[in-house]
Amino acid sequence: MQPLIDNARTFGRRPEEFASLAQGQQPQALFITCSDSRVVPALITGARPGELFELRTAGNIVPAHPDGRPSGEAATIEYAVQVLGVRDIVVCGHSHCGAIGALVRGEDLQAVPAVKEWLAHAADPPTGHDPSDPTVADAVQQHVLAQLLRLRSYPCVRQRLEQDLIRLRGWYYEVHTGGVREHRADTDTFEVL
Repeated sequence: MQPLIDNARTFGRRPEEFASLAQGQQPQALFITCSDSRVVPALITGARPGELFELRTAGNIVPAHPDGRPSGEAATIEYAVQVLGVRDIVVCGHSHCGAIGALVRGEDLQAVPAVKEWLAHAADPPTGHDPSDPTVADAVQQHVLAQLLRLRSYPCVRQRLEQDLIRLRGWYYEVHTGGVREHRADTDTFEVL
């Protein structure tokens, strides 16, 4: 922890680099990804402060649009789309995902009841995948596509899609190589960016 504290102490000593951020934010994209500490959106994309609006959830789950009960996830998506006017939403899954791995392997999650309940929001658990594959690549990619479908059910996203004002993108990040693949609708495959 000490290196993190040391960096935080010196981070604020460069106010000239951050002064313009007080004027507001104009992120290029909403980046929805996993809470996994190995997935660092700004590192992956090279984004500077103010360029990405992030939503991080265990397993990069986009829950179904809430009816009458707001959620932090829905509020983040709505704010990014309606207020910030992002032009792209990226759902980025990753290799070696513990959440998706737990679903694929049918792990007993009784000891972590909040995690078990959260993973129930994953839509249909990925099926037909090799549970011995540590990368769970196929399952994660299938899961990313399911989350993109979920996003389409959000009224603000659906409206912007109909107006051709927003794009949805599915990414797969390999933590063991640093490689990023994007889903291509024309071939229904994840290909290197």
